[in-house]
Amino acid sequence: MTAVLGAIADDFTGATDLANALVRQGMRTVLMLGQPTGPAPADVDALVIALKTRTIPADDAVKQSLDALAWLRQAGVRQVYFKYCSTFDSTDAGNIGPVSDALLEALDSDFSVVCPAFPGAGRTIYLGHLFVNGRLLSESSMRNHPLTPMHDADLVRVMGRQTPGAVGLVPLPAVSQGATALRAALETLKKAGKRYAVIDVAADQDLSSLAEAVADLPLVTAGSGLAIGLPAAYRRREWLPAYAVRETLAPADAGPALVLSGSCSEATQGQVAKMRGDAPAFELDPMALSRDADVVTQAIVWATQRLPRGPVLIYSTAEPARVQSAQRWLGTERAAELLEGAFAAIARALLASGVRRFIVAGGETAGAVVQALEVKALRIGQEIDPGVPWTVAEGAPRLALALKSGNFGAPDFFAKALRMAP
Repeated sequence: MTAVLGAIADDFTGATDLANALVRQGMRTVLMLGQPTGPAPADVDALVIALKTRTIPADDAVKQSLDALAWLRQAGVRQVYFKYCSTFDSTDAGNIGPVSDALLEALDSDFSVVCPAFPGAGRTIYLGHLFVNGRLLSESSMRNHPLTPMHDADLVRVMGRQTPGAVGLVPLPAVSQGATALRAALETLKKAGKRYAVIDVAADQDLSSLAEAVADLPLVTAGSGLAIGLPAAYRRREWLPAYAVRETLAPADAGPALVLSGSCSEATQGQVAKMRGDAPAFELDPMALSRDADVVTQAIVWATQRLPRGPVLIYSTAEPARVQSAQRWLGTERAAELLEGAFAAIARALLASGVRRFIVAGGETAGAVVQALEVKALRIGQEIDPGVPWTVAEGAPRLALALKSGNFGAPDFFAKALRMAP
């Protein structure tokens, strides 16, 4: 059976979040890590491709996304979903706008929606403004993000700076009237020459209405929240079986668990602080990495000695002032390269030492770690916290991975994940 949905995610944790949402709604989903090759897996309803394109140069992000689209079209998917973060992480140069434009053009389409909303994780949109847990995006911790600081909560303006296409808004009153009124509002904007429509969303029901209104579009762009409603919309069109499919995953191979945290988000800072009180912890400092190549070896030896007695934490998570200081000395790109390279080397070495369960916080960190582990595809397992499931890698060895977006998860996320590890 041909997959109905083909998704392209701009980072690895976001791809996991989306795949988790689809699985929870009964779609058989395979998460592909990096550009797939060869034929698509059989007997799946959704294919999600995880790329690492959020902060790379826009031209590179466009090329990788178009390559992923070509593979999905070869697989015969009905609809394409460009998935970005629920906090719309980007700069004025992109990459959300450039990638969306390129995908629209390749699909010979001229209209799509913009909707990072995810009410279950505290992301809502009102009058085109994105709120994070009741605060404007520009007043949330995202204003201090080391790579994509968000200083404007108006998505119409933010998207408008990234694309030559016109951007409109469907306000909440129209959305609240349901799918028929929403579909009419979208058609009005399209006739007025808009290329994109930002959609107000206050609750999950709004996402369900939006899903019904846009299920026939060649391309949707959104956070993972839209996946709440799309499976039901597909079933009403008889593109999916009327019943939800639930898969049971085989457990990962036996082995110790390792927590790697590269995110500096406010939520992850609290999670790291809590785990430091409960388990051995080793801090990676980009300044130390720049001076001493042996820091990575020290971390590997330190972890190898302690893992037989239980999980350990290796982290670079720090408060904004420390991150900014390192970036001033090293440059933003150099600081990120040092940390991602260190996490990749540590993950690779500790895999060889027998680690079979990896909990990773931060999209860029997760991308570096998964690439180092050479994992190509994941099946989705039990949800730990909203938007973050355990996953199990296909192939040998069977690894379990929990890939957490920086802003997601309760304060005790790491402890909860370890208790639930497959």
